[in-house]
Amino acid sequence: MKKVVILSGAGMSAESGISTFRDAGGLWDQYPVEQVATPEGWIRDPQLVTRFYNERRKQLLEVKPNRGHELVAALEKEFDVTVVTQNIDNLHERAGSSHVIHLHGELTKVCSSRDPQNPHYIKKLKPKEYEVKIGDKAGDGSQLRPFIVWFGEAVPEIETAIRYVEQADIFIIIGTSLNVYPAAGLLHYVPAEADVYLIDPKPVDTHSRRPVHVIQKGASEGMEELLKIIS
Repeated sequence: MKKVVILSGAGMSAESGISTFRDAGGLWDQYPVEQVATPEGWIRDPQLVTRFYNERRKQLLEVKPNRGHELVAALEKEFDVTVVTQNIDNLHERAGSSHVIHLHGELTKVCSSRDPQNPHYIKKLKPKEYEVKIGDKAGDGSQLRPFIVWFGEAVPEIETAIRYVEQADIFIIIGTSLNVYPAAGLLHYVPAEADVYLIDPKPVDTHSRRPVHVIQKGASEGMEELLKIIS
């Protein structure tokens, strides 16, 4: 069975109504990145950061996976599929994808603010627990913080992602600007003989000389077209 690795970014979830950070009118316009997505922002105002991610979680209850997510999940009928996502939502899982690597953490999880990557203190929240409060403690007694990889923090899952990318027969990039590292560097680990496809309505600089099949469409339409090519 051929191995397919998909790298998905904000454009994958935009069709479901999840605001992207980078586009005009996106979340960064309302909240400077330094306030809500850095360790320094957390130290400065944990209440603001907690509220910001509570709002993001509530949004998850209002959105659904789109056709693009569903078609990615459907690839598992024909291929051995690994999804590597820069997104912190759970839409790939809800659409039925069974192997998802979250590079930037997961919105539905919280962790220790003293030792964020310690698996003993990472907790998956049920929807009724999405409202985290100041005073809610992890198992080590520290304040619970979002299980998110913030700017300036290491990306522990990148090594896992690289291992899968190095074995890919087909590599598919969906809805990412390829401007955020280390995720953008994954293309360099794709085997020379693998086919590479890029689905995005906007032009994307791959920072690479290798041939890339570009499908200049949104996630759902792009996946429809891609399936005709590879199935």
